[in-house]
Amino acid sequence: MPTRADSPAPVFPRDPDVPQDARIEYFEADRYLVDGTVREWTGPFQEVASPVCIASGRGAAQKKLGRYPLMTEEASLESLQAALRAYDRGCGTWPTMSVAERIERMEAFIPRMQAVRDQVVRLILWEIGKTLPDARKEFDRTVDYIRDTCECLKDLDRTSSRFAIEQGFIAQIRRSPLGVVLCMGPFNYPLNETFTTLIPALIMGNPVIFKPPRYGVLLHAPLLDAFAECFPPAWSTRCPARVPWWSDPS
Repeated sequence: MPTRADSPAPVFPRDPDVPQDARIEYFEADRYLVDGTVREWTGPFQEVASPVCIASGRGAAQKKLGRYPLMTEEASLESLQAALRAYDRGCGTWPTMSVAERIERMEAFIPRMQAVRDQVVRLILWEIGKTLPDARKEFDRTVDYIRDTCECLKDLDRTSSRFAIEQGFIAQIRRSPLGVVLCMGPFNYPLNETFTTLIPALIMGNPVIFKPPRYGVLLHAPLLDAFAECFPPAWSTRCPARVPWWSDPS
């Protein structure tokens, strides 16, 4: 039979009782990535409260995790223009870079991503409400996915370097970027499923506009510097918040 509690406080831990490897400080995500540069945001912010409550003498309350930028229409259009400049009708630095160079940049990104593993895992735990083992598993599975994608592209590039003969014609099939890609992820797997669209689009030479899920914004913020350091300027833009006008039917 289900049990009942007069107050939700006994169900949740008190702040001092939170295990050491799950504790987290208030996270100020006051930066965003655009045109290959990490910039300070001076506009409006959205406060983030965890679905996990903390008990106190006054009952239970959601733990405040931090805040992130609520980008305006002007800033979002700036991100779009930066992505279009990065593509430059297929002639930009990133789209014209060789497959080997793009793979090299992506492989250099992996250790920088792993360097912030603990911080990202804790943010997944508190922001989404996953257990610590599940949060770690999602992060590690995402890193494995990036490695597998790099290996897959190496195999694809080797295959594409061969000539094919069909009906008397000799041809070589080469794959090229398609253009600016908008990547959005779900909140239930905010890191892994977001990266399963972002990484393939990016490694194939497409500039990316990245909009994280509404629940799961903070956990991407520690990765900003890694993206900025590993990829050429203007390769990608990051829209770190919901932008209401995108879905405005008018």
